[in-house]
Amino acid sequence: MKNFTLLALLLVLYPIDAQNKFSSSKCSIYFEASVPLFEAVEAKNDDVYCTLVPNKSEITFTAVIKKFKFKRDLMREHFNSNYMESDRYSKATFKGVIEKFDLKAITEEEKDFSIRGKITIHGQSRMITVLAKIKKAGNGIQIKSNFTLNTDDFNIEIPNIVIAKISKTVNTQVVCILN
Repeated sequence: MKNFTLLALLLVLYPIDAQNKFSSSKCSIYFEASVPLFEAVEAKNDDVYCTLVPNKSEITFTAVIKKFKFKRDLMREHFNSNYMESDRYSKATFKGVIEKFDLKAITEEEKDFSIRGKITIHGQSRMITVLAKIKKAGNGIQIKSNFTLNTDDFNIEIPNIVIAKISKTVNTQVVCILN
């Protein structure tokens, strides 16, 4: 009887906890590492998974590297095999905390928040802090962030033959609507 009561209590409380999470598998990451006078180096991944746990201010992102789309297939091929080694390092992840986050204070007007956490790309992890704009969007929350990353921080080697055509500074944009 005790086991049944405990099980019933867990089943009743689990949906309450699940309602305190926002998530989406359709977030977007766009990056650009272009150098003036050369072909644009840019890609977008629209299948990024994100979860926000508001009562803990925790946010996580997971991006499958092979889902980045380029204008040219040859760029995608080089990106996956030569730079990101996506067969070996298949995902990029971020796990962090939104500082001073209060779900009750989120309105339709964008507010600036700092997000601090650990990003892992190409098997290398770094602590970063980024600025994000967060607002209510319909029944969910929209998060937007623009920041730069450096390829050297993640041991991503750019071959000498193309080093003048690809920037080591990668401009990154994340847009996500969580429901």
